[in-house]
Amino acid sequence: MPKFSANLSFLYQELPFLDRFAAAAKDGFSAVEYLGPYAEPKEKVAQTLKESGLEQALFNVPSGDWAGGERGLACLPDRIDEFREGVSLALDYAKALGCTRINVLAGIAPAGVDRATLETVLVDNLQYAAPLFAAAGIRLLIEPINLRDIPGFFVSTTGHAERLLEKVGSDNLYIQYDFYHMQIMQGDLIPAFARLQGRIAHVQIADNPGRNEPGTGEIHYPFIFRELERLGYDGWVGCEYKPRTTTTEGLGWMRP
Repeated sequence: MPKFSANLSFLYQELPFLDRFAAAAKDGFSAVEYLGPYAEPKEKVAQTLKESGLEQALFNVPSGDWAGGERGLACLPDRIDEFREGVSLALDYAKALGCTRINVLAGIAPAGVDRATLETVLVDNLQYAAPLFAAAGIRLLIEPINLRDIPGFFVSTTGHAERLLEKVGSDNLYIQYDFYHMQIMQGDLIPAFARLQGRIAHVQIADNPGRNEPGTGEIHYPFIFRELERLGYDGWVGCEYKPRTTTTEGLGWMRP
């Protein structure tokens, strides 16, 4: 079986954020990830990680006003300075938490701005960030996200992500491959993964429809897990799904 990381922005929602670490460790997770740790001092998060015995698998560069509907800043022409300040903050936290993978959310395309401009801004921002993370031994990732959950999200397919990697031209830019998002946008899950495997640095899972735990929808996750093992994927598999009941009650899929 793959090694699983609990996404604490989705799992254990009945608990305060820092209490979710111990709950994940108790349930057998070996690592955690989340949208961002920035609401807590990095020293406090680092201590919580240490006490729980978990690894920090991944988190995102600050993505704007999440509660207000923002989903990333990296393609927004009027937010370049804010994005780059967020890169510095993410680096600071990643070093404190021993995190070796940081994800960038491109953002929602604003009305009235042509896509070529947004693409230029995104590429410039990634070219700025990639070497900074490389110098710290941290991989930088870009994530395609489906347009049903986030209408207007600027990067929604692996094809677009591939083009961005080529335009940026850095050996420190990778793809975060979320099987749930890719099932909605393009299907062909394992062939696409296998073709791109050398450029994929993190995987996430949820079933479809509903974005609930594996085994609740149409994606045959036992096959997915066997194929990841066969293909030699040794990275984390992030569990970014919405439990139907409680996280603990829904973990039967993870226990053979």
